[in-house]
Amino acid sequence: MIETIQWTDEGVVMIDQTLLPRQVKFCVCRDYREVAHAIKTMVIRGAPAIGVAAAMGIALGLLRADENGLERQFEEICATLASTRPTAVNLFWAIERMKRLYRSMQGLPVAEIRRRLVDEAQRIKQEDIETNRAIGRNGAPLVPDGKTVLTHCNAGALATAGYGTALGVIRAAVAAGKKIDVLADETRPFLQGARLTAWELQQDGIPTSVITDNMAGHFLKSGEIGCVIVGADRIAANGDVANKIGTYALAVLAHENGVPFYVAAPVSTLDLTLESGEQIPIEERPASEVTHLWGTPIAPDGVGARNPAFDVTPNRYVTAIITERGVARAPFRESLAMLAHPR
Repeated sequence: MIETIQWTDEGVVMIDQTLLPRQVKFCVCRDYREVAHAIKTMVIRGAPAIGVAAAMGIALGLLRADENGLERQFEEICATLASTRPTAVNLFWAIERMKRLYRSMQGLPVAEIRRRLVDEAQRIKQEDIETNRAIGRNGAPLVPDGKTVLTHCNAGALATAGYGTALGVIRAAVAAGKKIDVLADETRPFLQGARLTAWELQQDGIPTSVITDNMAGHFLKSGEIGCVIVGADRIAANGDVANKIGTYALAVLAHENGVPFYVAAPVSTLDLTLESGEQIPIEERPASEVTHLWGTPIAPDGVGARNPAFDVTPNRYVTAIITERGVARAPFRESLAMLAHPR
């Protein structure tokens, strides 16, 4: 399986997801500003992967920082990375984890601080891979055998440090011997489903067909869909889920047609400080992503466009939330709290 992101002596190396599937190219980020730019421009994307990238960006930034004024530079590095994308909570979770470690090392030699931050960033990456495999194990029993699974956007190895959340469940179900195929929503306007999910599953030999987003209702009504599985960028305390734009409509359609709607995400995606999804900030991306397709205009010159990158699915449409610690069901306020703070 391809590595989404790696720590090397040269810098932070990541696959350029804007070029997939036509070109597999790795870029090297040699300072934290380049990591921040890669996150902002979606060279790397997906909530868990963004968290890993941020942690590595902090480690890289401090590795390159001047020993004089280290505290000021550390805060600047963290603030730069935090400003890249507002919705995915894993970004802020990873930054806070690196901050806690840094603050615990006050008074230590700078070389030791740098070494420990690099080790922590690499630990976050390895933990993410292990977490995804646990999500897969917990979710695989929920996938009906002999049916089609519908997914939206990309919640696979490319959206994480490896293996994937929603696609991790699919991979684990296949590994358990279940005969399933996948319908991947194309996921306009950035086409993560058509470009990334279909490419990933094709590499694994899992039968996959791409559909346009507005075909989902047709297939959900047909009876061939056994379940819908998506990832998440932030989950509020009440179980409301922020995920790629179009997820809300998909959840409503699944509910209307009696199809289970599962969300697969690590516990780090839970934001129990937010009472509901109404408080989740929604990133608005450039209008050109809607009016143009890879630089080619597809709308009249000068026409306006809106481009929210995410929407919020109310908890009443969510059948279950699959995490590495177990599966949460309604009432989510209680079940998610138990997973976030196990006794």
